[in-house]
Amino acid sequence: MKSWQIVRLVAGTFILLSLALGAPGSPVFVNQWWLAFTAFVGLNLLQSALSGWCLMESLLRRFGVQRGC
Repeated sequence: MKSWQIVRLVAGTFILLSLALGAPGSPVFVNQWWLAFTAFVGLNLLQSALSGWCLMESLLRRFGVQRGC
């Protein structure tokens, strides 16, 4: 997988997991503060789109993952 694919996979997984843990109607509900993590991931995606820089992608490239297009 390319670095951009891994970033999107991890972001999507984090969002779905934090929604499951933070939504009161969820069978795996823990605490509503998990929704703050959802907002954090969303803000990072927004920042990445506006600035063109993503910390996770930079780290993945440093570990040898291909950048891709």
